[in-house]
Amino acid sequence: MSERTTEDVRAEVTAWVEEHWDPDLSVADWWSRLADSGWAAPTWPEEWYGKGLSGDLAAAARNALGASEALGPPTGLGIMLAGPSIIAHGSEEQKRRYLRPIASGEMAWCQLFSEPGAGSDLASLQTRAVRDGDEWVVNGQKVWTSGGQVADLGMLVARTNPDAPKHRGISYFAIEMDQPGIDVRPLKEMTGRAMFNEVFFDDARVANDAVIGGIDEGRAVALTTLANERVGLGGGGGGAFGGVPGRKGGMLQRRAGDVATGGGGGQGGMAAAFGGRGAGMLTMLAQSRGRAGDPTIRQKVAELYTLGEISRYTQLRAKSASAAGRRPGPEASIGKLQVSALTRKSRDLGLEILGAHGMLHGSDAPMNGVIQEMAFFSPAVSIYGGSDEIQHNIIGERVLGLPKEPAVDIDVPFRDLRVGTQRQPAG
Repeated sequence: MSERTTEDVRAEVTAWVEEHWDPDLSVADWWSRLADSGWAAPTWPEEWYGKGLSGDLAAAARNALGASEALGPPTGLGIMLAGPSIIAHGSEEQKRRYLRPIASGEMAWCQLFSEPGAGSDLASLQTRAVRDGDEWVVNGQKVWTSGGQVADLGMLVARTNPDAPKHRGISYFAIEMDQPGIDVRPLKEMTGRAMFNEVFFDDARVANDAVIGGIDEGRAVALTTLANERVGLGGGGGGAFGGVPGRKGGMLQRRAGDVATGGGGGQGGMAAAFGGRGAGMLTMLAQSRGRAGDPTIRQKVAELYTLGEISRYTQLRAKSASAAGRRPGPEASIGKLQVSALTRKSRDLGLEILGAHGMLHGSDAPMNGVIQEMAFFSPAVSIYGGSDEIQHNIIGERVLGLPKEPAVDIDVPFRDLRVGTQRQPAG
């Protein structure tokens, strides 16, 4: 039997959508159909609600969905991060428990990694989890948690063995966010939105059977999550916009047809620009502002398009490696750097095309202020998912073979280190 081609996949998706799309279904019912078909997460294994497709074929499937009238699959950190990490490291029971609610959009996830004293050096994290029978009691603080206010579950990394060196003694939990011991506080950005949050744990509880990858073995799971995050961010978030998943998002009971025709959340413009597909959007902007004939503008649009295509192919290689069971390599970091550069170039070119109109915002501005909002948000892109400086270090060490930074604390018990907010050795 010959291998599938991108044309085969597009035809399969188109035929499936023609047979099954019903705009009168609720979003929950439509996403349930998508999950059971395997088209919601096409790179996942077939036995776990996927199609087992390589990155390029999965991209063809997403493009076919995006070109149809149907609502796309749920987006968010469940599909992008939690699912792949559980597939790689979770037990069979955990896969049964978590994967379908992710694919069907029933459960939304957030990422509980960074702390006030442990951002770039995540291994310095101090949030503690202490065993109490069949549960763990969690105390500490996380920050920059995207979507924490609407998440049902969190990917939590916490220190479970302070006597081990800092890179060991960390465990990875799937923690329920709706409980008295967790306080989520939104952080307002200069965009006017509050996508990020602080999260405080005060005797929060998580079951022992929610440890992913084994007790004190969470670093390997976290590395898988981070690698998939860079692949996802480098690819612009990926796929047709389906909307906010989870019970708190307020979308599951809406009519699927209403969401598919523009009620999904208004993030399409920014996501397109961040993903390197901003050349098309900025071409339309230049045409509408009478700047399409300006040779400087034309050259910059062409450059943006070229770099976007290079970034897309880089990410297809990364996604193919992931689909083949390999952890994404340095191309994930290259892709993350590319999307940072593309965002800055899109921002600068957009404001150049707008001229004085760039001082306007919101509904008073051309394209309802998408360019201005991108300009406000653009610094975040070079920070979240691992800063540009971290990506440069990864590429230097893993691709160029440059020496690593000295690690004098690699064998020192964590409780003896002065790291993060741990001002003095623990007693």
